[in-house]
Amino acid sequence: MDEPARTVPAFRLRRATEADVAPLRALIADSVRDLSRGFYTDAQAESALRHVFGPDTQLIADGTYYVVDDADGRLAAAGGWSRRRTLYGGDQMKGDAPDPPLDPASEPARIRAFFVHPSCARRGLGRMLFAECLTAARAAGFHELALVATLPGEPLYAALGFTVRERFAVRLPDGLELPVAAMGRGIEGLRG
Repeated sequence: MDEPARTVPAFRLRRATEADVAPLRALIADSVRDLSRGFYTDAQAESALRHVFGPDTQLIADGTYYVVDDADGRLAAAGGWSRRRTLYGGDQMKGDAPDPPLDPASEPARIRAFFVHPSCARRGLGRMLFAECLTAARAAGFHELALVATLPGEPLYAALGFTVRERFAVRLPDGLELPVAAMGRGIEGLRG
C-alpha cells in the first residue's frame, strides 16, 4: 500500500524497496568514507564497510526502512527502525537464522542504519527519518527505542534525546575494532 511521502524542501521521504539496495550500498559507502573522517581511521571505515555496514534487506521487506530522495531522485539519506532483535549491521553480518521479533511491551524497538550522503549532511534529513521511525514504532506499541551509534552518529542521536548506556568496540574479522555506543530513550512524552 503506497503512502504519501513526507517532504522537506527539495527532499522526499519514502519507504525503501528492493530496487534501492544497489543505490543504498553506494550511499552507505560514501557516507561512511566521508563522514567517519576524524572519528575512525580509513582502515576502520573500510573494514566496517566490508563486515558491518550495508543494507539490511529484512528491514526493507518489513517496510520499516526509509530513503530520502533529493530533487533529482538520487538517494540523499536512509534509515529505519525494526521490530526485530538485530541491533546493527547489514546482511553481511547475519547468518541463516531468522531474526526473531521483539515484544513491544517489554523490549525496545531498534533504530537502524541511518546514513546521509556527505553533500546532504546537516540539512535535517536524519531528523526527518527519525520522526518517521518514532511515529511508526509508537504506532506498533513500543515504549522505548535502542540503537548502536557510530561515533559520528552519536551527536545526532544525543540531540534526539538518546543517552549513552554503554560504550564498546565491535571486533571486526580482520582484528580491527570499531568503537560504538549503545544508546536508548523512551518514546512517550518525547518528540522527535
